[in-house]
Amino acid sequence: MTLRAIGLIATGLAIAVALGVWGMARSSPPGILKPDEASVVATGSKLYAIHCASCHGASLEGQAEDWQRRDAEGFALAPPHDATGHTWHHPDRLLFDITKVGVGVAANLPDYKTRMPAFEGVLDDDEIIAVLSFIKAQWPDDIRRRHDLLNERDADARR
Repeated sequence: MTLRAIGLIATGLAIAVALGVWGMARSSPPGILKPDEASVVATGSKLYAIHCASCHGASLEGQAEDWQRRDAEGFALAPPHDATGHTWHHPDRLLFDITKVGVGVAANLPDYKTRMPAFEGVLDDDEIIAVLSFIKAQWPDDIRRRHDLLNERDADARR
């Protein structure tokens, strides 16, 4: 076999690998959450029960039916994370930031009154992703598809 033939074969293999990687990346939903990875969701379920369920509900139902109101002290109530809430209206990156650094910092709302703590220093990044992945895994397929589209738009806007 000549050096030219070896070079052509190597080039062909490199192109095939690149196309395969590109194809796999294109078929994966955008975003950082992993609602289809059972081990991530299982970890997220455990962490949600420990850190989130006391306010957001064991079934993601939120603090109260009228969760969009403020309490007597002006604090936001804990919203539901199921399909009735607004969690799925936000891209993965914002959900991650809200969980890690808090609503006020993530949304640049320094006067926002909430009792939700920032989880930086409590949960590491992978644990935050696991909790959010667990939440997303509970949504109906149509809501998950809508959330994936939101993540696509968010990724396009970041480019």
